[in-house]
Amino acid sequence: MTSWPSKRRHDRGFSLIELAIALLVIASLAVSALGSVSGQRGVARENRWQAQGDTVLDALYGFALRHGRLPCPANPVLASTQDAAGIEDCTLEHGVLPWATLAVPELDPWGHRLTYFARRSFTSDPANGARAGFTLSTQGNASIRAAAGSASKLADALPAVIVSHGANGNGGYRADGTSAPVNPPDEAENADGDLIFVSHLPAPDFDDHVLWIIPDLLASRLLQAGLLP
Repeated sequence: MTSWPSKRRHDRGFSLIELAIALLVIASLAVSALGSVSGQRGVARENRWQAQGDTVLDALYGFALRHGRLPCPANPVLASTQDAAGIEDCTLEHGVLPWATLAVPELDPWGHRLTYFARRSFTSDPANGARAGFTLSTQGNASIRAAAGSASKLADALPAVIVSHGANGNGGYRADGTSAPVNPPDEAENADGDLIFVSHLPAPDFDDHVLWIIPDLLASRLLQAGLLP
C-alpha cells in the first residue's frame, strides 16, 4: 500500500523564525508610520508658526500705527489665569509678547509664549502734541548675531525682537508663568534678557525662530500714516 507523506509538517503554521521575521517587518512598518506622522505634525506646526509669525508682525506694526508707539512687553511670570497676564507692562523692556493687548494667540504651536524685547524709546507714549513717541532719529539697540559670541551681525539697531523657542521650548515661558531650562549657548542667548539675539538655520541644539521689527519699515509706515514729520 502506497504511503503518502504526512501534511502535518505543512499545516502547523509559521515556524518561530518566520513569526519573528513577520513581527520585525510589522514593527518596522509601525515605526516608519509613526515617523511619518511625527514628521507631518512637525511640518504642520512649522507652517502654523509661519502664519502666526506673520500675524504677530502685522499686529505690532498695526499697534504702532494706532498708538504712535510699539507695545511694551508683558510680564512673563504671570500665569494666564491672572488678570494682568498678557497685558503690556511699560516698566519692562524684556518679557513676553503682550498677547492680550495685541489680541493674538498666547502660545506658539509648541506651547510656549513668545519672548519679546522692545526698547523703551519706541514704547513711550507720544508727548508734547507729537503723534508718535519716537522720531526718525530714534535708534534701536538690539542686534541679531549668527551665533552666540559671534561678532557677525545679521541685523543691528533694532527697536524690537520676537522669539519663538521652537519645538524644544528651551528658555520659553509656559502658560503657568514658569520657564523651560536652557543649555545650548545659541538658544540661551535668546533667553538671557540682553540685547543680543541669535538666528540661524535649524541644528540639533537650535530650533528657535527669531523675528524683528525693521526700523526703516516701521518709519515708512508711520510716515505714510502722517505720524512722523
